[in-house]
Amino acid sequence: MRTSGARGRTVRTAARLLSWCCLLALVALLAATVVVPRLTGATAYTVLTGSMTPTYPAGTLVVVRPRSVDDIGIGTVVTFQLASGDATVVTHRVVGLASRGGEPAFQTQGDANPAPDQTWVRPVQVRGAVWYAVPYAGYLTGLLSVRVRGLLVDAAAAVMVLYAISMFVGAGRQRRRAPAAGVTRHVA
Repeated sequence: MRTSGARGRTVRTAARLLSWCCLLALVALLAATVVVPRLTGATAYTVLTGSMTPTYPAGTLVVVRPRSVDDIGIGTVVTFQLASGDATVVTHRVVGLASRGGEPAFQTQGDANPAPDQTWVRPVQVRGAVWYAVPYAGYLTGLLSVRVRGLLVDAAAAVMVLYAISMFVGAGRQRRRAPAAGVTRHVA
């Protein structure tokens, strides 16, 4: 069914606006979670537990940038390895500073935890400080394997490019169909 007249134009304009908003939201999410971290040397991690609630509830994607240990102070939220060389990481707030064996050490605590972590964190364990976070985005990445995520990023990029092309082509066709305002055509 084809809609015509002013109501049809309003519906088409609203649909086009909604499409562009969805596309922009998808591009912004992709940029925040994939592109920006790759370009800046940052790493994205998913918060798996509620230990940092309400600041970073479970499912939040935190983007962590390397930071000099000299720039880490009380209140800084850091991501660190549980043990040096271990792939398992934790994101907690620094609540205490000390010198242990001639090097700095950090006492950390989750915002929702009643007491500080038992083990002090050494500089070699620190992956970086939280730069920014994207709520709920971690749920999406948690559902997908690394390989599938890579394929989806490539597919999403291709779909966005094709969608943008179709929008430009459609707009061009519509302009050609609509007569210029104030121009009268006579057929002899």
